[in-house]
Amino acid sequence: MSALPTNFLTPTGREEAWRFTPLKRIAGLHDPATTVADRISISLFGAPRPGFSLSTVPASELPPRSSTDDAVIQRVRSGVTHVTHLAIDKEAVVSEPIILKRSASGTSEFSRTVITAGAHSKSTVVVENSGSATIGEEIEISLAAGAQLTFITLQEWNEKTVHLGRHHAIVGRDATFNSITITIGGSLVRLLPTVEYSDQGGSAELLGLYFATDGQHLEHRVHVDHGIPHAKSRVTYKGVLAGDQARTVWIGDVYIRGNAEGTDTYELNKNLLLTDGARADSVPNLEIETGEIVGAGHASTTGRFDDEQLFYLMSRGIPMSDARRLVIRGFFAEIVAKIGIESIEERLMSRIDEELAKVGE
Repeated sequence: MSALPTNFLTPTGREEAWRFTPLKRIAGLHDPATTVADRISISLFGAPRPGFSLSTVPASELPPRSSTDDAVIQRVRSGVTHVTHLAIDKEAVVSEPIILKRSASGTSEFSRTVITAGAHSKSTVVVENSGSATIGEEIEISLAAGAQLTFITLQEWNEKTVHLGRHHAIVGRDATFNSITITIGGSLVRLLPTVEYSDQGGSAELLGLYFATDGQHLEHRVHVDHGIPHAKSRVTYKGVLAGDQARTVWIGDVYIRGNAEGTDTYELNKNLLLTDGARADSVPNLEIETGEIVGAGHASTTGRFDDEQLFYLMSRGIPMSDARRLVIRGFFAEIVAKIGIESIEERLMSRIDEELAKVGE
């Protein structure tokens, strides 16, 4: 364990990428003088199965395939000595989800995970985070030609956790990447779900759900880079905020480069405020360098709880607490249904019900 190299610029909060993030709350993960452990805390849940393998390899054997200017992720790359590698075999069809778990207990760590999906493989990977931690993390995902991968991350941290991470996918020819990011727990969570395309015909769908309560800061900065012709992306994130000082940030950056003819993209962010004092910042950005595209658009809405809908349910004899729960469940239903794993869907909705109950206390 040692201090990290100091050849990276330390964010001050004045940079566009950091202006929404309360740097005083990120436990020094951005500071080159901070001492952080190089730790492997993620592990396979259940027994190994045919079609994939999980190993720990020296970081030099799996160098990053993508670039980043994020200070924390640069320090993760510099600070780790070993990488967790999940390799999904070529043409493998892994019928049951591959579940990776991280259950932390007050640790501080930098972590890198690499997921490689072989050509024409089909799989679902779930990363479950729980406990208490201060963590800087990068997960880099590569999809070979024709691969189909659903990638689900669950941030169910306790109230003290600080989690800064980047989840980057490189989508190959005719490959399909579906990402679902669920963020409920944690004191401060700042995630960068990002996508680029390495060949034509790729498709990416990025879905997200977050629920912020009193004092939480949940930030998601989506970045989709269309630098290849004839690729498709869809982004949909939904958030609910309840409690004084609940704060969320959603940034949706989509770039269509000059050579990316035939691009088809759309992004949407919706936020629902349940109480006074909550704040949701939503900034969709769309930059287009060519007119030869199929379509491109974005939308963002932030509003108060629909009292009329609540009143309608109550007029049908439904108690207020149950009516509110039904409205929130309906708001999130589109994304929850895409998870496709009943046990996780039920656990997630139970957690949301628990958070709603706290608001009513």
